[in-house]
Amino acid sequence: MTSQLTAVSVHRASIPIIDISGLSSSSPKEYEAVGTALRSACLDKGFFYISHHGVPDELIRRVFDQARAFFAQTEADKKAINAGRTGPNRGYEPVGTQVLEKGMPADLKESFLIGRELSADDPRVIAKRFDHGPNFWPQGLADFRSAMQAYYEAMLKLSWRVMEGLALSLRLPKDYFASFNQDPIATLRLLHYPPQPAVAAYGEKGCGAHTDFSAITLLLQDDCGGLQIWDETNSQWIYAEPVSGTYIVNLGDMMARWTNDMYRSTVHRVVNFSGRERYSIPFFYSGHADYPIEPIPTCMVNGGIQKYRKTTVEAHLRERILATRG
Repeated sequence: MTSQLTAVSVHRASIPIIDISGLSSSSPKEYEAVGTALRSACLDKGFFYISHHGVPDELIRRVFDQARAFFAQTEADKKAINAGRTGPNRGYEPVGTQVLEKGMPADLKESFLIGRELSADDPRVIAKRFDHGPNFWPQGLADFRSAMQAYYEAMLKLSWRVMEGLALSLRLPKDYFASFNQDPIATLRLLHYPPQPAVAAYGEKGCGAHTDFSAITLLLQDDCGGLQIWDETNSQWIYAEPVSGTYIVNLGDMMARWTNDMYRSTVHRVVNFSGRERYSIPFFYSGHADYPIEPIPTCMVNGGIQKYRKTTVEAHLRERILATRG
């Protein structure tokens, strides 16, 4: 896989746009059609756009506005809630904190991480369960907390719908993942990418080539572009261009493991060639911490060999994070 910062811009139809409104229908014909479309996308690149997702435009606008306001603060204000000292996967990460592509410079991005709102005396927090802890909120941004909490809940509901569609895509009952969806681990991440430097170090980019750890990621993009997906079939990078009114969804390592690699967790990266400040908002959805992850029966056909040992959501996430620190 090449590390050059070039990409072949392809027609966006190469990454399908799937209308998921049928998942809310009482007609099996309509919701099963969504499952069929999702199956095709998941067997191909593991990336697809979803339209008619039901998240209000006004809420999306509020979240983008608050993200821009947060990153426009002084470094001192942002670092006051630095994720390095605020507990599990919460708070601010400055530019250069993360190196997602081994052997390459640190990522040119800053971020803010939000999880499910839990109090410090919640039993799961006291027990130090993975990714369970209170959030930390910036001071002086009046609408920030309410906007993010409303958006977080909207994204949980959308994730549940997408998981219903994925169940259908795997020729399973629509409610197959109902237990997985109970009390889930999920992270909302606000991202700000400065423009790519005119004279950059070799391999320097907004976000290094990687796969996601979660079951699914639902990404809200602004209009700058920059997300690139590795097309293994043609050995080239392609753009996942912003499409108004959609989310782009990709499968993570958990889903690949769960489906015994029948579905893809595809390498992707971000290079902000737009010349503008880029903002994006991914939602990483991983499910119930104790849910068992082992090959789904419909993915073990024709005497297939199980590629992965049985694990849990929490153990999988810990394992993948440790691997990135190696």
